[in-house]
Amino acid sequence: MTANGTLQIILYFALLLLVTKPIGIYMAKVFEGQKTFLHPLIRPIEKLFYRIMGVKEEEDMRWTTYALSLLGFSVAGLLVSYVLLRAQGSLPFNPKGFSGKDMTPDLSFNTAASFTTNTNWQNYLPEATVSYFSNMVSLAIHNWMSAAAGIAVAVALIRGFARKSAQGIGNFWVDATRAILYVLAPICLVYALVLIQQGVPQNFSPYTQVKTLEGAAQTIAQGPVASQEAIKMLGTNGGGFFNANSAHPYENPTPLANLLQMLSIFLIPAGLTYTFGKMVGSVRQGWALFAAMSVLFLAGTVVCMRAEQKGNPTANALGIQSAETAGQPGGNMEGKETRFGISNSALFATITTDASCGAVNGMHDSFTPVGGMVLLANLMTGEVIFGGTGSGLYGMLMYAVIAVFIAGLMVGRTPEYLGKKIEQYEVKMAMLAVLVLAADILVFTALGANLNIAPGASAVAITDANKADAAKLAATSATWNRIDNLGANNGSSDQFYGATYNNVNNSGSHGFSEILYQYTSQTGNNGSAFAGITGNTPYYNLTGGIAMLIGRFLMIIPLLAIAGSLAKKKAVPATAGTFQTDSGTFVLLLVGTIVIVGALTFFPALSLGPVVEHFQMLKGLTF
Repeated sequence: MTANGTLQIILYFALLLLVTKPIGIYMAKVFEGQKTFLHPLIRPIEKLFYRIMGVKEEEDMRWTTYALSLLGFSVAGLLVSYVLLRAQGSLPFNPKGFSGKDMTPDLSFNTAASFTTNTNWQNYLPEATVSYFSNMVSLAIHNWMSAAAGIAVAVALIRGFARKSAQGIGNFWVDATRAILYVLAPICLVYALVLIQQGVPQNFSPYTQVKTLEGAAQTIAQGPVASQEAIKMLGTNGGGFFNANSAHPYENPTPLANLLQMLSIFLIPAGLTYTFGKMVGSVRQGWALFAAMSVLFLAGTVVCMRAEQKGNPTANALGIQSAETAGQPGGNMEGKETRFGISNSALFATITTDASCGAVNGMHDSFTPVGGMVLLANLMTGEVIFGGTGSGLYGMLMYAVIAVFIAGLMVGRTPEYLGKKIEQYEVKMAMLAVLVLAADILVFTALGANLNIAPGASAVAITDANKADAAKLAATSATWNRIDNLGANNGSSDQFYGATYNNVNNSGSHGFSEILYQYTSQTGNNGSAFAGITGNTPYYNLTGGIAMLIGRFLMIIPLLAIAGSLAKKKAVPATAGTFQTDSGTFVLLLVGTIVIVGALTFFPALSLGPVVEHFQMLKGLTF
């Protein structure tokens, strides 16, 4: 790891620490109904909304009512998005004339499920498939809705720990409304203006037709990018306006814009840890969760950055300069945007997979096996390393319940957390969420791998015997054929030929990793991909959409059940035997629980993918 990379990590983490407490205090005031500096402006709008929608602000919902409200809200949004995507050819703001044919029924279902669940997985080329209207109304509106829903669930779970002998956990409609009006909207307004100042477009202009210096024709896509970019990052959504996502200079034009994007991904998730501490009456409890998240984040970042900087040892064996020098970055530069380099790409990739964001400024498929495994492992934690807006906190609290249960077994007493006894019901609900997520990932991955669903031609193993044929194809073909090596993707696996892209999927360990990454990302509601696999097929669209819905709602419902159960309980006074959950010991126990649960559940799958791939790379099984 380079000095530049180390400085980037230190700078980023210092800025994150700086903003965590202020945003945490602010959100605690918002969701406790206290006055903030924005109340004179926003409170009348909030009250007007309640009157129009018939929301009773004072109503305190039981967890079942809260869950049904969330599900109704989400299902309605999914159906509206599906219909609008299919009908986009008849709707305005469509300068390229995209139609429902571009969004087939299975692709529309996958996309609607994706944006509804805060996943923003995209099995389509955005600038060549969806209109401005589809981007703004059918899709980007979910960036607000799904982020607000996640924050609302996290706040409801906090109330479960904070309240004593209560029947309700809050009001979903009030929590979601306040999340949008007081948290997301004000920050995004300022954020979007800063992005515009940095060079991100915000217009409704037709696509620009230009000629390159070589005289070729080129189409430059336009659109309302800045407004979508702001909520995409702040709401940990991640769906790009352009296919290149945050590697595209229109989405991410400057180093400052890049830093702001990385910081905004963790802003609300980190702030919610402090909000948790404030609302339960002990900020040390919030800092303990923040510390556990930080340990996992920093460990993953260092390992990923070192792996990418070390690069492919096969290059060294061939006498290729791969060490960093003053004139070149060394390491594995495949798939990296040269404006950001190895260190920043690895940092961005770790942040976006720690959170349920999925925005990328480099190609995750081109990371080294160890670097790619870090990204997979981040997703497999259940997106609790800061995680998404709300989902990171409620996922971490799920693991906290399991951790204190384990601690209770060790000392032979009933486990407690924040004065609430953690009993059979809470542990069952937490384990149900863990098992559902694991089954969702592993079952769909097994089906995809064993049924040989991968579309297109089979992978081509590049050997000395057929390199000449590949060279001829490069010179004569009118089709882009992506020819991948059989086995490891270790820094030099992809070559592109011709003029029309036809994906030939990987097989071997890397092909398995691509399928595993797809369903892990979708279940974790992340949305990033090992994009060497063609996902836009009926099978992958339908199973992927189902995986995203399971990953979102079959995790949320058990956790809301925990919130309802805990809210009813009385607080138990601390004694000399009470396990302190604001100590370094608890932080280590919590980190260990996350690592062990993840290792025991997913290590066999990782062994078939990136672990095998790593050893293949060490043996030089490349072309």
